[in-house]
Amino acid sequence: MSSAVKSLDKPRLSLKAQTLWAVVASVGAVALPQLFHLMGAVSGLGTKLGETFLPMHLPIILAGLLAGPYAGAIAGFLSPLISFALSGMPSAAMLPFMMIELCAYGLASGLLRNTKLPVIGKVLIAQAGGRAVRAAAIVFSVYALGNESVNVSVIWTSIGAGIFGLALQWALIPLIVYRIENESSK
Repeated sequence: MSSAVKSLDKPRLSLKAQTLWAVVASVGAVALPQLFHLMGAVSGLGTKLGETFLPMHLPIILAGLLAGPYAGAIAGFLSPLISFALSGMPSAAMLPFMMIELCAYGLASGLLRNTKLPVIGKVLIAQAGGRAVRAAAIVFSVYALGNESVNVSVIWTSIGAGIFGLALQWALIPLIVYRIENESSK
């Protein structure tokens, strides 16, 4: 193959399997933050644990890597909306940016699903893409639309606050993907 990134021949999942993965990822992306918020409430840290460990991101990136771009993007777009409807989180001001960011994570990781890159490389590219899309959406919202409910500085503070969550994804996602793909190939 002449392209810089080679492709793997992973079987395309059925619509039913992709839908199931999107639902499972959405449930995970709604439930995991609630666990972190509960632990934060008990420990007196409030929402800081969620901001630090980024629990919504992990199931969305996994959905893309394991089920493809449609499952990842749909789960990423809908999960923050479902979470907001059930719990009021993320905040209304951040909701559209979380929807855009998580959709980008799911789409990017899904598009990378069949590339012959190490899983950690796919995760890094998806993370960078998702954060870049979120940053662009925030900048556009503030400067082009005059949004005063969000400050551009949130771009940098969220990266610093979420570094442990990013590292956790670097450690867990390759292990989970390896385990699932090896179990399914047996």
